[in-house]
Amino acid sequence: MSERIPVRTVEIHEPAHPKKVKANASDTLIHTRSFTGLFRTLRVSGAGFLFLAFFGTVWLNWGGRQAVLWDLAESKFHIFGATFWPQDFILLSALLIICAFGLFAITVFAGRVWCGYTCPQSSFTWLFMWCEKVTEGERNQRIKLQAAPWSLNKLARRSAKHTLWLGISVLTGLTFVGYFTPVRPLAAELLSWQMGGVSLFWVLFFTGATYLNAGWLREAVCMHMCPYARFQSVMFDKDTLTISYDAARGENRGPRKREVKPADVGLGDCIDCQLCVQVCPTGIDIRDGLQMECIGCAACIDACDSIMDKMGYARGLVSYTSEQQLQGGKTHLLRPRLIGYSAVLLVMIAALVVALIERPMVSLDVTKDRGMFRENSQGLIENIYSLKVINKTQQRQDYRLELVDAEGFQLQGKTEISLAPGEISDVPVSVALLADKPASSSQTLRFKVTDVDEPWIYSAADSRFVAPLNR
Repeated sequence: MSERIPVRTVEIHEPAHPKKVKANASDTLIHTRSFTGLFRTLRVSGAGFLFLAFFGTVWLNWGGRQAVLWDLAESKFHIFGATFWPQDFILLSALLIICAFGLFAITVFAGRVWCGYTCPQSSFTWLFMWCEKVTEGERNQRIKLQAAPWSLNKLARRSAKHTLWLGISVLTGLTFVGYFTPVRPLAAELLSWQMGGVSLFWVLFFTGATYLNAGWLREAVCMHMCPYARFQSVMFDKDTLTISYDAARGENRGPRKREVKPADVGLGDCIDCQLCVQVCPTGIDIRDGLQMECIGCAACIDACDSIMDKMGYARGLVSYTSEQQLQGGKTHLLRPRLIGYSAVLLVMIAALVVALIERPMVSLDVTKDRGMFRENSQGLIENIYSLKVINKTQQRQDYRLELVDAEGFQLQGKTEISLAPGEISDVPVSVALLADKPASSSQTLRFKVTDVDEPWIYSAADSRFVAPLNR
């Protein structure tokens, strides 16, 4: 007969804190509560400026053309008075690196403030949530509407909300594509239902992406799709300013009357009002500690500070603070990692500024003819080349073509050209070897294009000259 498994009694203890309450109680959606405060004002002001820049810049004109236009068809990138070409791609790479190090530096200093204040996903999500409030009411009204059966009132409110969402989404898609295709003709084509297939596809694509991400996915993008949430912890240290709950001050939490002093009833400053949870766009409880889902929007700080004001307590129960400070230490703002990121960032910005200032306003590319060499009517060995010259300025320019340090060689063909702003010219030329016998079967030649009126504007490129050793 097999032995019986011993059984012992296990005592079950109630948790120290009440069960965590989500931002909503009726469904899987997060219904946030309206609030006011310093950080909300900062976020709305910043987002408003970014929206104004995004939606407004595309309609500006500069010198008879769209001020900011990435013209993919012509391979030109117009940014106000400057025109960039594919040859300037290294500058775009430098700009992206600067953005990366800027993000690293700000993350080391203050956590995910990028996510909470300037990330397009967060900004559009807050905008869509405002549309929800306007059409469906405050948090409690939205929860009731969600649970209510379908009716004319519910249909009208939902229709109004989705109409606003779609209107913003279409405007976003049109604006985004307008940075790559002239926006005025594009808008006219959309309004007249005559938009071409490619443009229509991309407008609809970005319309759908905005509508889906900001309207339906919302916090799921931040928690499950954005890689930044995964690797941000690698950049945090004990001195990083993050949104944190001061448990030493707030516990034990519990409700009480305003006139009751917390110490008299054995409670901390947290009255367990759940307001910090109700305003959170990702539905977390900041009192559970730092979490991957926290986007650093500071909504919980504004909500908690408003309660502290009503209760007559000091603000800062939830605040931007560091792990070091929570443990009774002092936050060190200057530390090796932050100094390192900042130093690299400053060096990269300086290098980009110098590169922009020193950027040649004329470009020269040299392509050698496929033929090895030939003998011309004068009995000289010559090679054929195609010189591609680009005028990167905003005015007509006159250029001179020449060889540099090429003793024994002669440039033949057109050596003076005039180009309109942004014009590209392919100039066929030949180079003849004046010596009877070359020093080598393959030699390097340097071609140079120089502005006639402004000789400090020039560009040079190398190519090979091939000749037979034995004639």
